[in-house]
Amino acid sequence: MELITTTTVLAGFCERAANQPFVTVDTEFLRETTYWPKLCLLQAATEQEAVLVDPLAEGLDLAPFFDLLGDDRVTKVFHAARQDIEIFVKLTGRVPLNIFDTQIAASVCGFGDSVSYDNLVRSIVSVELDKSSRFTDWSARPLSEKQRLYALGDVTHLRDIYKALVRQVEETKRWDWVEDELSAMRSIDTYVIQPEQAWERLKTKLHRPRDLAALKALAAWREKRAQDTDQPRSRILKDDALVELAMQRPQSPEGFDKLRAVQRGYGRSTAAAEIIAILKQVEALPKSELPPAPERHRGASPKGAVGDLLRVLLKAVSEQHGVAARIIATSDDIDALVLDDNANVPALKGWRRKLFGDKALAIKHGRIGLAATRKGVVEFEIPQ
Repeated sequence: MELITTTTVLAGFCERAANQPFVTVDTEFLRETTYWPKLCLLQAATEQEAVLVDPLAEGLDLAPFFDLLGDDRVTKVFHAARQDIEIFVKLTGRVPLNIFDTQIAASVCGFGDSVSYDNLVRSIVSVELDKSSRFTDWSARPLSEKQRLYALGDVTHLRDIYKALVRQVEETKRWDWVEDELSAMRSIDTYVIQPEQAWERLKTKLHRPRDLAALKALAAWREKRAQDTDQPRSRILKDDALVELAMQRPQSPEGFDKLRAVQRGYGRSTAAAEIIAILKQVEALPKSELPPAPERHRGASPKGAVGDLLRVLLKAVSEQHGVAARIIATSDDIDALVLDDNANVPALKGWRRKLFGDKALAIKHGRIGLAATRKGVVEFEIPQ
């Protein structure tokens, strides 16, 4: 089982693959110590052949494969594609065309939320994978025969999984469901994080406008520094440290010594000097330039009884239609529905609204109720 190490051989495979209806794709990469993933191995398969490509081989040009990814006539099949596509976006500046994600298709075909590749291989192909090579060092050469077999299995079994899921999606007439989920994966914004938007990834809610302004500025600084130096965000500064800095806003190196989330002596680092400059700019902002404080809802709590009822409805609808609950609505969607009948969430759009959103609003306003029966949870109209 040889690795492709020359551009000529790779171009030959890509030329043959361009005449096939689909090609399955997977990657092996390292990311533990970097911001950007380092591509270590590329796997691809058509109905007729399967190959391993060594992107670390001296003189190998991946351009033929990138051209294949950009060929809209060929479906590119991935499983849990986000990190793989992120690699290609970084290398080419483009999202592959005509992509299909088997994890997404499986979620609308009753296999559960974020189903693993191993489980799909077991369920559809009836094969038990040897996972012992998963966390090996894929940058080391030569690759062992065991590593190569493992890597090849990631694209060969994927062929059968893809064909089986396509049949199920067609039989259940759920292509629009799959397309809705794939639309986000086709957007380059999914993979390219702009520093000024980095604060949105933080799981925290600050209510004071100046705290929020500081958090936005600090998150943007950390994201840019991580990108520029190719380091993980956490190596620059951990999330809890960013939040504490946004709230305390030290104006001198000594001020860092009073913080719990940063190490002793950090205030005298070059990074701290940059942070202090940013925080001083935030302190100098007039109130008119601060971000608005988040609205405080005074009605029913999303975590109260109404939210609980909507979560019961979601579970019932999920079981009834054999689709993962998260695909229909997230917990954040339900919270937004409790607060606002016109919330801008997927649960109130398209097929999700027909399946769940309209019923959720009817429950919220007392037009229908839920009852437990031997057949499960059912809905009933409430006389007005």
